[in-house]
Amino acid sequence: MASMPPDVVRYPLHRTTLANGLQVVVSPDPSVPVVAVNLWFDVGSRDEQPGRTGLAHLFEHLMFEGSAQVAAGEHLAAVQAVGGSANATTWFDRTNYFETVPTGALDLALWLEAERLGSLRLTQETLDNQRDVVMEEKRQRYDNVPYGDVLIHLVELTFPADHPYGHPTIGSMADLVAADLADVRSFFATHYAPDNAVLTLVGDVDPADAVARVERTLGRLPAAGRPRRSPTPGLPPLAGVPRREVAARVPSDAAYLAWRLPARDSRHFDAAELALAVLGGGQTSRLHRRLVRTDEVAEGAGASATGLIAGTSTGFAHARALPGVAAEALEEAMLAEVTRLVDEGPEPAEVDRAKAQFEREWLSDLARLDSRADLFGCYATLHGDPGEVNERLDQVRSIEPDAVAAAARMYLRPEQRAVLTYRKER
Repeated sequence: MASMPPDVVRYPLHRTTLANGLQVVVSPDPSVPVVAVNLWFDVGSRDEQPGRTGLAHLFEHLMFEGSAQVAAGEHLAAVQAVGGSANATTWFDRTNYFETVPTGALDLALWLEAERLGSLRLTQETLDNQRDVVMEEKRQRYDNVPYGDVLIHLVELTFPADHPYGHPTIGSMADLVAADLADVRSFFATHYAPDNAVLTLVGDVDPADAVARVERTLGRLPAAGRPRRSPTPGLPPLAGVPRREVAARVPSDAAYLAWRLPARDSRHFDAAELALAVLGGGQTSRLHRRLVRTDEVAEGAGASATGLIAGTSTGFAHARALPGVAAEALEEAMLAEVTRLVDEGPEPAEVDRAKAQFEREWLSDLARLDSRADLFGCYATLHGDPGEVNERLDQVRSIEPDAVAAAARMYLRPEQRAVLTYRKER
């Protein structure tokens, strides 16, 4: 398989830290007169306290509720008025806010971010409004769509309840109802400060000028001191094959397998991710060929890894049954392919194909300014080095089939799985 030259994705990087602790990463790209502004905060659902889950995600909404000089909803309206776009996301390990704007609107985007970080409007009214929005989101996205709660069940099967990853990002609705204004203000004061953030600018900017613009806006905000986390050791493999069965209004039975993997910043995780790609990455994977094409018991099947930074990541395999096929048949067929991979290892051609799939997806992400900025923010925040983005393809290319086989034997053994099954209500 022909590989691309190793210098294809060496993007220029300029990194500095302001006096208030804000990390700034600038990657100039003058190909189009646009700049992606991406602000990663080192806070996610893993930082929530027992009884107060859901606050990290709640802030994804509260941050658009206005500030001293910006009314509720005006942040999005101002960005859209200049032809830009804005949004935010929350995950276990981070919360990020981002705009893509014409280069001439960079000052506006930076000012808007500084405004809400420096003077976010946190009142009983904004809390009540956005708490209702989040609860409605849970009903629409988790409770009232087929298989919508799969992540909730898999998280609870894979992690202990008191683990930082032991609850989903959406949080508990009971916890959200119990949260008061003091809880919300304390969470903001603890985690939303420049010294707990990475700002990435990618696009038509001069690095020195861009940093000066950041200094004039976000550089005036005071540091708060990074919150301290207790170390989170990696968990041992699952034991005893924990199971959960759900009867629901779903189109057909489905089966999910889950494993614990090492943290995302390790070579073992990379090898395990490739093993899962061999197992279930796309229509040429083992699971798709076995369950969909050969046995004809599933309408779809696959596997993937979810990389997490605090000690333990997760890997999943899944299949959705054809009419009349029970979840047990899916699990049996999946286990046969898992066992074969663990016992025999992958073929070199399968590893090459998994690497090619990774390469295609990675280069597709890097081709867009907004997702490129997001990757730089990710690696700066979680790995401590945005420059790893430039090395990532070489890191994955260097993994040999023997390492993938060893990762499968170590992390994907059938007896180390958890099992989730959905039963179609009859």
